[in-house]
Amino acid sequence: MRNLKQRIAIRYYKTKLNAIAMVSPRLAAEKALDLFSTPFGKRNKLSVPPVFHHAEKLSFELNNKIPVNGWRWESDKTNAKKILIAHGFNSYSYKFEKYVSLLKNEGFEVLAFDAPAHGMSGGKRINALIYRDMILEIEKKYGRLFGIMAHSMGGLAAALAIEKIETLQKLVLIAPATETNRAVDNFFSLMQLNNSFKKEFEEVLIELAGKPISYFSVSRALQNITANTLWLHDTDDLICPFKDVLPVQNLNLPRIQFYITNGLGHSRIYKENKVAKSIVSFFLSV
Repeated sequence: MRNLKQRIAIRYYKTKLNAIAMVSPRLAAEKALDLFSTPFGKRNKLSVPPVFHHAEKLSFELNNKIPVNGWRWESDKTNAKKILIAHGFNSYSYKFEKYVSLLKNEGFEVLAFDAPAHGMSGGKRINALIYRDMILEIEKKYGRLFGIMAHSMGGLAAALAIEKIETLQKLVLIAPATETNRAVDNFFSLMQLNNSFKKEFEEVLIELAGKPISYFSVSRALQNITANTLWLHDTDDLICPFKDVLPVQNLNLPRIQFYITNGLGHSRIYKENKVAKSIVSFFLSV
């Protein structure tokens, strides 16, 4: 049923946007960017994992207009190190209940927030800058972060944020959205959009962000940060292709170690027990 709904939605937007592009490529680009920034995951009646019943609920307004909701699990240890969990596009914090328990059991203070337009948070749109600003605000409000564990789009946002958080020591990237230009290509391909207005799409994106598309790159950001980084990626990832990882590996950056898996794809990778164990061990390592 879900795939049927997706196919119907793709057909609808394909027809609509391509028709608009014949009259006004600029208007089609603006509407396509709006769609590109809109998650479609369910946001009501989410099942609450047991560990979330034992968390302190947190909330703040991002940019004085977007309600952001999250959770904190404090540690019994004095001056416990703080770790933030950042989910991906069309996801939410509940999916990372395993990591909350694992990290809490090792004495870490754990924070998790639903990004704008996701889960329990408000808003209707999300992009890497909004997500980045949310991470920066969390650090400002709730204390210095020791580490961030981030999946997919959360990985891109975390990399951009860490350029401004010089004290962060550990970064875990799980199948990060490595290159935004790749995400744009995939979006046009998935939605079967005519490339005739792709240039206008990129121009609108640049105007909105005030940055070139090349800025929204994990590989670029990692060259400007000092945090020790563990990058996990699967060779069969169809959402954030593994081939985007290869140029980063070739940079031979001394602070990055790679953990490559096979057959787990984009989302199963963080659910794998061996992967989870490696992530926790990385946070515990000196």
